[in-house]
Amino acid sequence: MKSKKVMVQKMGIFKTKIKEYRAKFDMKQDELAKAVGVRRETIGNLENGRYNPSLKLAMDIANVFECRVEELFEITND
Repeated sequence: MKSKKVMVQKMGIFKTKIKEYRAKFDMKQDELAKAVGVRRETIGNLENGRYNPSLKLAMDIANVFECRVEELFEITND
């Protein structure tokens, strides 16, 4: 049986604009955390690039800010 080679594209850096949206909405980390059901530290880790959100969390945060997930999160090759 021949083995199949699978090409995997390396993803770039995951960037977020949560901090900017929080400032625009005059919202503190703990307020956003409570609105989406996570700890304040999770929001801080998201903002500092130490944590990538689940799809559900990304959608919940986007709903709070009434925007699309793509407006909050992006993958770059920088």
